[in-house]
Parts: sequence; structure tokens; C-alpha cells
Amino acid sequence: MTALRTTIDPHSAEFTANKAAMEEKLAELDGEYAKVLASGGEKAVERHRRRGKLLARERVEMLVDRDSPFLELSALAAWGTKFHVGGSAVSGIGVVEGVECMIIAHEPTVKGGTSNPYTTKKIFRALDIARENRLPVISLVESGGADLPTQSEIFIPGGKLFRDLTRLSAAGIPTIALVFGNSTAGGAYVPGMSDHIVMIKERSKVFLAGPPLVKMATGEESDDESLGGADMHARVSGLADYYALDEMDALRIGRRIVARLNWVKKGAAPAPTVEPRFDEEELLGIVPSDLKVPFDPREVIGRVVDGSDFDEFKSLYGSSLVTGWARIHGHPVGILANARGVLFSQEAQKAAQFIQLANASNTPLLFLHNTTGYMVGKEYEQAGIIKHGSMMINAVSNSTVPHLSVLMGASFGAGHYGMCGRAFDPRFLFSWPSARSSVMGAAQLAGVMSIVGRAAAASTGRDFDEDADAMMRAAVEAQIEAESLPTFLSGKLYDDGIIDPRDTRTVLGMALSAIATTPIKGAEGFGVFRM
Repeated sequence: MTALRTTIDPHSAEFTANKAAMEEKLAELDGEYAKVLASGGEKAVERHRRRGKLLARERVEMLVDRDSPFLELSALAAWGTKFHVGGSAVSGIGVVEGVECMIIAHEPTVKGGTSNPYTTKKIFRALDIARENRLPVISLVESGGADLPTQSEIFIPGGKLFRDLTRLSAAGIPTIALVFGNSTAGGAYVPGMSDHIVMIKERSKVFLAGPPLVKMATGEESDDESLGGADMHARVSGLADYYALDEMDALRIGRRIVARLNWVKKGAAPAPTVEPRFDEEELLGIVPSDLKVPFDPREVIGRVVDGSDFDEFKSLYGSSLVTGWARIHGHPVGILANARGVLFSQEAQKAAQFIQLANASNTPLLFLHNTTGYMVGKEYEQAGIIKHGSMMINAVSNSTVPHLSVLMGASFGAGHYGMCGRAFDPRFLFSWPSARSSVMGAAQLAGVMSIVGRAAAASTGRDFDEDADAMMRAAVEAQIEAESLPTFLSGKLYDDGIIDPRDTRTVLGMALSAIATTPIKGAEGFGVFRM
């Protein structure tokens, strides 16, 4: 056993300062998550309860197995926009009757559960995860359809929801809809395109057009129940497969549907789990508040992997990138972790070889980000940094084993790509509160713009305005700093959630368990590597 050692002193001034900075960021996040948990606000929640209905998260809680975890995804969707934080929906992976499922619940206390542009993006991401990892999908439906003021941003891309549901079914991935209230207009197709549909007596309302629109379109007089109530769909149209007496009965039936799926994982079973040798609490003090200061990612690895057991690969070569083999909750992983930020040619070549080896052994890859990008300068260009960086990105792009990414610190420039950023479709991507991601650091980007401005002034013979330049640099730095924050990125669904560093092992374990629902097969070819 090759157990890692630690040099962390939890009583040192540096550790204490790092921990305090991280705790401050976590406290700020708690305030943002409080907005999500408040649903549509006190009045909307009270009105919803007066109708005898459960809230979206209460429905999820009643659906999943007792005392089992729920891995919520995209919790801060729409952060920083005019829309409700959380995207007016709840999504995540939960265990139902022993089966890991993707659960999507509309938030009816937020504008009646209507879907805005971030709702659709959030649901699309959830369905992508379900497809990639072969997870049954359970939709807890109560939605008034599209948010009409933003229909121009929803209508065209929104059709992907129906396409995805039918493709999941065609792929043999079960889709289940429990209808708790309105499911109108395009939303009526969510149950309509699901494999199994549960409707609730005097609660479920599923129709393409409600009574007012029917009156306008055809002149016909109708009421909710005869037009689209649960009784009608159970007895007349046949749309309802199961007829529930109340919400709890619908959740009970939903659980029984999952129990009867005879769902079996197709991936390898995990080995016995061994807890890390080091305290996960210490993860709070490892990342410096100043991301220019490097830290040893082995300290993170030692607090995340089973038994702190890590077999390092090429430990003396390309030392700015740590690579090696470990297990997390019994699941094998190959780990690539940035050690000193910059990626040189040796690191890129080392990464490409390691990724090939992981694919040869059908081993998932975990990328731990803290990179400022690939090294620049005449010496490094002449040494081939472009072709070596391209080799690494080629390997990441064409690798077919599952990838997971955690942004711990910086994730800038092409280094973000080489370390499997969002555009490279990792199965899951999570951020720590300390993370930052953009085309480059804020100061560097502002400096580049200043240099370009000076050169433009000199080429035209104009005087350079130093005061205006200083104002520009300050404004650009502030903008880039704000746009590189994890809350900003999470709001745009560029990650699957911001996690407490202490939860990293648990979150990765749940993600790897979900991944193991489907077989893991490495790539058989990587295209042309420019040597």
C-alpha cells in the first residue's frame, strides 16, 4: 500500500488564514442557498400549503429511500439573472427502491412552476446526465408551461425536452411522470412522452389548452376535470396509467413502479471502502486565498481517496501535474491534479500518456483543477508547447472513459480545456468556493488590453491617456473577477454545483456510483498525435 503522507499543520498561521477565507466563502454561499430553499417566498409557500400540497423538495424527500442521500445538481442555476435562483426546478440523483434515479421536480411556488430559459437549461443538463449514466428519470410535474414573457428564448430550444424524453425511452432508460397539478400546453407532453404516468384524483390537470383557450379557439365550454382531470385520463383517454388518491399515494405508486423495473447496474461493483487516513475537515485550509500561491494537490488527494492510497505515475517527470491511481468509495480512478498551476510540455505529454493508460484499463478519470494554462514565451513555443498541449487536449477529447472534474482553484485559458472543462463533456463537474475560471486572470487580461491600447496609440501617433487606461484596467479587472466567480459560472450551468470541500469525497463517490450504472469502455483510438 502506497499511502500518502501529509505536511499540513492545522495550527499554522497559513492554514488558519486559508480556513477562515474558505469559511467566509461558504457562509456567503449559505445565503445564496437560502434563497433557493425559500422557494417562491413566504406567501407563495403558505398559499401552496393551504391547498394541501407538498413543496418540491418535500416531494423529493418522500420519494427517495429513507436516510439515503440526494445529490442536488445545478442548485444555483440562474444566479445573477432576473430569474429565481435555482431555475424554478429541483434536479438531482436520488435512490428510489435501491435504484439511482435522476429526479426532476418543478417548483410550483415560483410563478406556478412555469419554465424560464434557465429551467430548460437545467432540465436539459439533468436529462444529459441521465442518458450518459443510464439513470431512470422521475419527473415530479406541476407546471404552467412556458414563462410567456420569455417564450422567445424557450419555444425553439424547448423542443429538446420532448426529444430527449423519447430518446431515453428508445434507449431503454425508463421515464416516469408523477403529475401533482397542472401540466399544460407543451408541458402536457412531459407525461405524454413518459413511459409511466401517475395522476392524482382532483389534482392532476393535463391538457394542451385550458378551458379559457379552448373557449377562444373553438367556442367550446369546458371545465378542468372533464378537459384534463385525472379521472378523465384514467377512465376515458387512457393517458393515466395509475390513479392516485393523493400526493403521498402518487409517491408510493412511483416507488412501486421503480421497484418493478428490475433495474440492474451494468458497471463493475466497487471494492470495499476504506476511509482516508487524514481528516476531511482539513480540506478547508489547503487552498490559499491568493490563487497565485501554489499548493500540493496530494494533500487534497490524501483526504479524498480510499485509505489515502495513491500510486503516483511519473512522479519525477512533469512535476507540475500530479498523476496516479486510486479508489474513491471502492471505485477505481485515475487522477490528474495541477501542482503548480502552469502546464509545460512535459506535463502535457505525461497527461496524454496517462489518459491513454486509463482508457486501456477502462478506468474513469478525475481532473482536479488549479491551472493558469499552458506556458507561454519564446523558449516554450520553440520547444513545442502548442503541439504538446494539443496532444493533451486530443487525448482528453477522444478519451471515452467517464471524466469527472473538480475546480479547486484557478482554471484559466486552454488549461481549463486540457483539464476537461465543461466544453469537453465530463460526466460531472463541480466547483469549490475558491474556484475561478476565465480566459485568463483578471489582471493579466486587463494588462493585455492596456498593452494593445498603447500599441494602437503609438502606431497612429496619438498620445496615450494614462488616466483613461487606469480606469479601463480597473473596470476590466472588476468585470473579469466577477465573471470568474463560481456563483457566476454555476448560475450559467457551467458546473453541476458548488460543493463544500469537505463533501468532495462523498459527492465524487455518489457520482462514481451513478456512473457505474453503465459499462465503462476505453477508447480504441485517439486520432493523430502531433509528435
